[in-house]
Order: sequence, then C-alpha cells, then structure tokens
Amino acid sequence: MAPFILCTILFLIGIYGIIVKKNLVKIIIGMFIVEYGVNLMLILVGYREGGIAPIVTNPENAARETLAFVDPLPQALIVTSIVIGLGLSAMVIAMCLRLYEKYGTFDILQIRRLKG
Repeated sequence: MAPFILCTILFLIGIYGIIVKKNLVKIIIGMFIVEYGVNLMLILVGYREGGIAPIVTNPENAARETLAFVDPLPQALIVTSIVIGLGLSAMVIAMCLRLYEKYGTFDILQIRRLKG
C-alpha cells in the first residue's frame, strides 16, 4: 500500500509543478515527474510478490506455473509509454529552445505579454 501512496504523492508533486510554476523548464520537469509517477503506478499494478517471468518451461506444470507469473501487460505498456515520453520530451525541449530564442525568457507571463 505504501508504494501506491508514494506514487500518488509523486504524481501530485508533478501536477503542482505544472499548475503553479511560471518557468517553462519547471513546468516541463513537472510533466516528467507526472509521467514517472504514472509509469511507476502501472508497473506496481502488475507486480506480484515472489512472481517469476511469464515463460512456461515445463508443459506438464503449466497450470501451476501460471499462478506465479508476473503480469507482462503493464510492463509492455510502460515500455511503450517510455518511448512515447522520450519523443514528447524532445519535442517540448525543442519548443522551449525556440521560445527562448524568440523571446529571451522562459517566464510564461513575459512570453504572453511579449507576444504580439
């Protein structure tokens, strides 16, 4: 139960960073923290105490072995999520660099005031 609470706290810290901060870099860091919290939560959903990899080694004992398997679906989803997050992070960082080149600041309040 404690890991799920810690994942929720990690998620809420990221949401706080996204909503409250005015610096684009800090908002991006908050977005990454939210992503990590969600990924960790999904990995914990598929975890099983004393579980083994989902590979059947002995066909005669397949029914008994499947009870001890760790669920592979959340792991596959998280691998996909990490790859998508990598592409998203590259795009967001490139956008921040372009905004800095154009406006000379990362402060979203100044960028709103300077647009025009």
